[in-house]
Amino acid sequence: MKKMLFSLTLLFGFIGTAHAFDGDAEAGKAKSAVCAACHNADGNSAIDMYPKLAGQHAPYLYKQLREYKLGMETGGKQGRNNAIMFGMVAALSDQDMKDLAAYFASQKMKSGTTPENVIEQAGKLYRGGDAERGIAACIACHGPRGNGSDLSGFPKISFQHANYLQITLKEFRDGKRANDLNGMMQDVARKLTDEEIEMLSQYLGGLH
Repeated sequence: MKKMLFSLTLLFGFIGTAHAFDGDAEAGKAKSAVCAACHNADGNSAIDMYPKLAGQHAPYLYKQLREYKLGMETGGKQGRNNAIMFGMVAALSDQDMKDLAAYFASQKMKSGTTPENVIEQAGKLYRGGDAERGIAACIACHGPRGNGSDLSGFPKISFQHANYLQITLKEFRDGKRANDLNGMMQDVARKLTDEEIEMLSQYLGGLH
């Protein structure tokens, strides 16, 4: 019961308002060629250090692109800091970013797999968190199937590359990434061990 209340508290505490969104998927497709080298033409990246963009919520993708551009404009002091992405967003207009987000959101993310040996332990952490250590249940924000919500700004994390998720959680933990809502992911990641990060990342590939 404590875990359920803890999860619900986090869920209602962190829900925000959705961004107005008017991207054009067809226009985004025509602009997406530059993204294909890392993310593939349909957004299902073949290189596991780069995220799958296909099927991700358009407002979330748009937000990340805007924050990469903010990072570029402020020398990494604000937004997201990534030298490769700085080069990609440099010439993008706000409408370009909306169109690209709409296009990749319209694609279907390819499913992944989950190793059998992580299902029980990682599933328990995903669904129940750890109230004693102040770790929120992932399900509270990302949902039972890891689909997140475009209304609240929580990304889809199921079917994502385990390596990318592991890198991202460690970046949140180490303070290298700090563009999360209310610092929520930084707070959670700081309390996770390397083993837990690895297990959760693998679990999400084919979320059970």
